[in-house]
Amino acid sequence: MNHITRKQRLTSWFWSDEVIRSRYVIDVVLTSTVEIPAPPPRLVADWEREIATRLILEPGDVEEMPLARARARWPEYRQCVQAVADWTGVQGLPGVLAASDVALMACRGARYHHDGEQYGSAVFCNLFVSDDKGLDLHFPSVDLRIPLTQGTVVIFDTCQPHGVIQRRSSGFDNADFPAEQDFTQLFLTWELPVEDEHVTRALNVVFDIAPSTSKHPDEEQVWLNGASVALCPNSGQWVEAQ
Repeated sequence: MNHITRKQRLTSWFWSDEVIRSRYVIDVVLTSTVEIPAPPPRLVADWEREIATRLILEPGDVEEMPLARARARWPEYRQCVQAVADWTGVQGLPGVLAASDVALMACRGARYHHDGEQYGSAVFCNLFVSDDKGLDLHFPSVDLRIPLTQGTVVIFDTCQPHGVIQRRSSGFDNADFPAEQDFTQLFLTWELPVEDEHVTRALNVVFDIAPSTSKHPDEEQVWLNGASVALCPNSGQWVEAQ
């Protein structure tokens, strides 16, 4: 596996309606900590049962949780959403959150990955609702580590490599997540459309960077130096696509 040194900015190819469009991968990551109430014990117990009996999370897994059921047992859900909406408004994104799809996710750490092959037309906005368990959200390409605590909120490009790792670690390692310890993190995630004018302005998105006469793929992917690249799940470094 040959690691690639980034010599120029990465290109995201994404679907815009029925057309494949190009843009630079965004280096900007917005983050803060908002004040939210702790999830009620009844809801936390329900999450623990769901994870233990259905998801059975292994180290590095990221899986969707049933949001509708959680909302029925989460009186403060709207308060959590409002805290994120207020914060995104301050970032220059008024109304974008309310118009975007939301999901509830659970992870037991996360191997390094990007989501540009499925969500290249979006940026993610995540609100972490679990306690601090000694984990960081790590963006290796921009050398940024964000401690995950209750109320951590972050907006980032879906194509930007990211993983959830131990705070003391320099990369992802299954051995850092022994079965006898609880390293599960729950978070709400919204898909904000990258072509929304507020998102474009706040994150300095630059579109249509590839010449119209150049070759382009017929599916969403990330390119470096004119070719598709893959990501090492343990280091978060770009490698040659197989």
